[in-house]
Amino acid sequence: MTKGKKANRLIQEKSPYLLQHAYNPVDWYPWGNEAFEKAKSENKPVFVSIGYSTCHWCHVMERESFEDPEVAELLNQYFVAIKVDREERPDIDSVYMTVCQMMTGQGGWPLTVFLTPDKKPFYAGTYFPKNSQYGRPGMMDILPQLHRAYHQDPDRIADIGSRLVEALKEEAGRKSEGDVTEEAVHKGFEQLAGKFDSLYGGFGEAPKFPSPHQLLFLFRYYHMTGEESALKMAEKTLDSMAAGGIYDHIGGGFSRYSTDGMWLVPHFEKMLYDNALLMYAYTEAYQITKNERYRRIVLEIADFVAREMTHPEGGFYSAIDADSEGEEGKFYVWSKEEIMDVLGEETGTIFSELYHVTDQGNFEGKNILHLLQTDLETIAANHELSIEELENLMSKAKQFLFQAREKRVKPHVDDKVLTSWNGLMIAALAKAGSVFDDPGLLSQARKAMAFLEKYVWKEKRLMARFREGEAKYRGYLDDYAFLLWGTLELFLAEDDLHMLSFAIELKNALFERFWDENGGFFFTDRDGEELLVREKPGYDGAYPSGNSVAAYQLWRLAKLTGDIELMKRVEMCVRSFSKELNAFPVSMLYMLEAAMALFAQGREVIVIGSNGSEKRAVLWRCREEFLPFDVWSGHRPEWLEGAAKQKETDLLVFICENQACKMPMEDLSTALKAISRS
Repeated sequence: MTKGKKANRLIQEKSPYLLQHAYNPVDWYPWGNEAFEKAKSENKPVFVSIGYSTCHWCHVMERESFEDPEVAELLNQYFVAIKVDREERPDIDSVYMTVCQMMTGQGGWPLTVFLTPDKKPFYAGTYFPKNSQYGRPGMMDILPQLHRAYHQDPDRIADIGSRLVEALKEEAGRKSEGDVTEEAVHKGFEQLAGKFDSLYGGFGEAPKFPSPHQLLFLFRYYHMTGEESALKMAEKTLDSMAAGGIYDHIGGGFSRYSTDGMWLVPHFEKMLYDNALLMYAYTEAYQITKNERYRRIVLEIADFVAREMTHPEGGFYSAIDADSEGEEGKFYVWSKEEIMDVLGEETGTIFSELYHVTDQGNFEGKNILHLLQTDLETIAANHELSIEELENLMSKAKQFLFQAREKRVKPHVDDKVLTSWNGLMIAALAKAGSVFDDPGLLSQARKAMAFLEKYVWKEKRLMARFREGEAKYRGYLDDYAFLLWGTLELFLAEDDLHMLSFAIELKNALFERFWDENGGFFFTDRDGEELLVREKPGYDGAYPSGNSVAAYQLWRLAKLTGDIELMKRVEMCVRSFSKELNAFPVSMLYMLEAAMALFAQGREVIVIGSNGSEKRAVLWRCREEFLPFDVWSGHRPEWLEGAAKQKETDLLVFICENQACKMPMEDLSTALKAISRS
């Protein structure tokens, strides 16, 4: 594909996304001083294209425009062109995505922004075709128009940029005062319930995103209030997603979103963060319901990640493309003929009934496998099989189909290791490993943590990305907050004091590098690149905001360590978003979970003693039950010393609540019953 083509500057980069564009005829620059100095010296506007390597519409825009010599000629003549990998530089992406939403009312990738040489935006959009069509402006039209506007009406261009920068600063500098009320918690539930799709599960209309943090909120709301409908909404959503085409029934793992309302047709790319948070959600669903199907989904996700998204030394890759051989979803879909060839007439017929495989197909003439509206009992009866026999037959059939699919051309894997998303996957694996008492899952989490400690934890600070031996970019808020989550889950799962010590180091770095004295955390390191504005994000997106995760996880750490000053700062962080939380809590549900934790206060369970099996039994009870506002440890913490001078016996269990510890329990059954709250 690149034979005979001349490489541009991007060939020197490590980002898979930038490398995809290294042989474009566009004279691309990576984001940096060289590009902006050139723009200043030649008085040219800057064309910034932001995307990521597994983005379908990024590929489309590349084929239509960036590989086209006519478009490249205009870009090279009139602009300085910059490529940005949003996954490596979420700080740049976030600022200019906000600009795009301000200017157009929407956002997405590819993100296209036009800047002055001092980085001020004056025009923005997402995907642009080569030529204007269906009311959407094309590159061949807007490039000359914006070039003329920049040179013929510089005052207007400067005014647009200044207004947008002022709006950005106003948004970033907003302050909230006052407490978050318990009413906000109930309001958040009501707002979310108002968006619930009772027919197919999920919230809102198509396209539907998994948004697992919404489900984590519903579980906690159910735990706090006993509201059955909260649990039912979460279960309906999890069941529908697991049955739909958004789930890969052959290889495991979830796609990024569903293009329709019933979870049938996915956008086929698979993201690490989605699969991490969904693994976490299905694990909590299992804790509450003990539904074995949820355990199976978790284990299938873990197998998929281990097989297809794991670095040889244990870190996790960021994403798998939607496209292969230039077609979206080609790797994942099946013709009826292929199914019958692989499985044979008898098994193929049953499989086709179960997974809705037809000659016509449901996606561009092929079939996306799904179990939506599948009646297992009827199909089993029609073929004179028990449910168990049918499930065993289908399990073997899926293995044959998996082996056949492995012979296909696989989608591109973005093999950079992102610290933040690795933190989420470590949290999910540690949580699942502890709930299911699964050493394999815990080993996956430990190996990934060791990978990050080795390669991205440098001189008490995190780097954001690792690829091909290079750790690069100062860590962002999400890197510290999400890895703190993973660290605490590993501590709660294995009682490893090294993890608690590492959590404290991450906490210290968070406050030193990101803390805003008005409360909350900035997104960028105090020593990071100075952009138009230093944002302090609180709203949830595809995953929870760094401020939300930091607040909740620092609350857990404060309970584990007895750090009263840390607890006060957690309260400050939550209060700094009180205006938004009280007005529109559904937009910040994970921060609302942190507020719920502060209201609940929860318990600290300390388990010590010389009887290892009894001690393990008590800690296991803490792990297997759904106790979202409790923490536990198998070590006597410093804060307990004054209240615990008793001689250590076979078993000594302290349960502390509301800043007071009850009399220690020495009897195993009494302790287990107390922990279960039953």
